[in-house]
Amino acid sequence: MSVDWPPEFDRTATADRTRNRSFEVSLSDAIEDLAAQMDRLGVDDWRLSTAMDHQSRNPNYPYANQPEPDDPGVVLRWSMDGDQYAVACDAYSRVRDNLRTVGLYVAEKRKMEQRPVTTGATEFANARLPSGDDTVEAEPAPHAVLGVDPDASDDEVKRAFRERVKETHPDSGGDTEQFHRVQRAKEVMLDE
Repeated sequence: MSVDWPPEFDRTATADRTRNRSFEVSLSDAIEDLAAQMDRLGVDDWRLSTAMDHQSRNPNYPYANQPEPDDPGVVLRWSMDGDQYAVACDAYSRVRDNLRTVGLYVAEKRKMEQRPVTTGATEFANARLPSGDDTVEAEPAPHAVLGVDPDASDDEVKRAFRERVKETHPDSGGDTEQFHRVQRAKEVMLDE
């Protein structure tokens, strides 16, 4: 079985995948958390793709107690209000960790969507699949923007934010969009 990876999404080289030791969750719990996020988001339909064998009765759930596949990548696709979306992760060496990362990403985006802030588009606009020849570049998760673990302490987040601001602030020759991305990442991480 292989992962239904969107062709416009880059893959992480096998040698660059790391083992994530910060997630204290089973594969089953990670899927249950993801399913709950998709329910809260109110999607029309969703599908999880991994290289594991999935249950025929519930195709979003891999069978339990399988060996780790050669390709630990995870792709989540869903439809909502007539649009198709996808997010994917293969940064970690285990399916469970990539799945948990996708679930946390959806949770963070869903929280941002609930803020009473007006923006130019939905928070999930960067996950919308292209129609035709357009390509999509997914925004990295807030912890990745700051270079910290997903469950980093507030002090670690603040320290990482100060370091990233030195690099990205427009007054220091940085890029305005990167600077704003660092600010948003800090706000999301401290709001959890």
